[in-house]
Amino acid sequence: MGIGNDILTDDGIGPRLVQDLKENMPLPGVEYRTTTLGGLDILEFVEGYERVVFIDAIKTRDGVPGSVYEFTTGDFKETLHLSNLHDISFLSAIELGRELEFTIPETIRIFAIEIVEDLVFGETFTPLVQERYESIKNEIHARMREILVP
Repeated sequence: MGIGNDILTDDGIGPRLVQDLKENMPLPGVEYRTTTLGGLDILEFVEGYERVVFIDAIKTRDGVPGSVYEFTTGDFKETLHLSNLHDISFLSAIELGRELEFTIPETIRIFAIEIVEDLVFGETFTPLVQERYESIKNEIHARMREILVP
C-alpha cells in the first residue's frame, strides 16, 4: 500500500513506488494499492490480509534523503502521513481494529522513505530523492520479497 499525495513533491514517493513495482517488478500473489487516506480509513485496506506493507514518506530532523526506514507496529513512531489531524493515528486505528475483532494482519511493516519536501505542489521529486529513486525501489522490492513471498 503506497500512501501519499502524488502532487505534493516527494510525498508521492509511496504511490509512485507501488505503481512502479506493480508494473515493472511484480511479486507473485501480491496486491498493489495506493491511497491518500490514513487513520481509521486504514482498517478498510488491511482487514482480511495475512501480511501488509505500507510505503510512505517521512521527514526526520537529521535524515538523509532517500534513506529507507522499516517500522513495525511494535516500534512505530508516528509519521505525518499515516495520521490525520482530524482522525485517530495509524497505530490507534490498528489497535482499535483488533479490539473490535477486525481481521488485522499479524505482519504489518511500514517502509518510510526520507524525503526533502512534502508541502510544495509538484509532480516531480526533489533532486536528492530523484537521484536515489532506483536504489530505493530496488531496496523496497527486496524487502517486500522477504516479507510477502512465502
